[in-house]
Amino acid sequence: MMNTLTLLLAALSLPCVTGQSMESIPSSPVVKRPGETLSLSCRGSGFTFSCCSMHWIRQPAEKGLEWMGRVYSDASRTDYSSSLQGRIEVTRDNSNSMTYLRLSDLKPEDSAVYYCAKHTVFKVH
Repeated sequence: MMNTLTLLLAALSLPCVTGQSMESIPSSPVVKRPGETLSLSCRGSGFTFSCCSMHWIRQPAEKGLEWMGRVYSDASRTDYSSSLQGRIEVTRDNSNSMTYLRLSDLKPEDSAVYYCAKHTVFKVH
């Protein structure tokens, strides 16, 4: 992939839940070099942001989704994929309905589409 990484951020929303959405910031491709740090933001709307854990997920080209990490609703705790430990930080700002991803020491395999998503539990009757 030469000396640059192309990173796309897309907001993952639930089409079955009317009025709820996630807005990615930036919403266009980001180009970084190996070793640099990626910082992404995502804003939720149409739901009570502070109710839910927020997750970051990515999908490398021609591969499946990869869960990266999450921050709990009150920001008291985070969980990260073991493959990203030491390079990832997920935070949130409930007052502005924002969640943030910081991924340091970028590697060619970090080239992917990045998604933010809220934790949702569906009850099956």
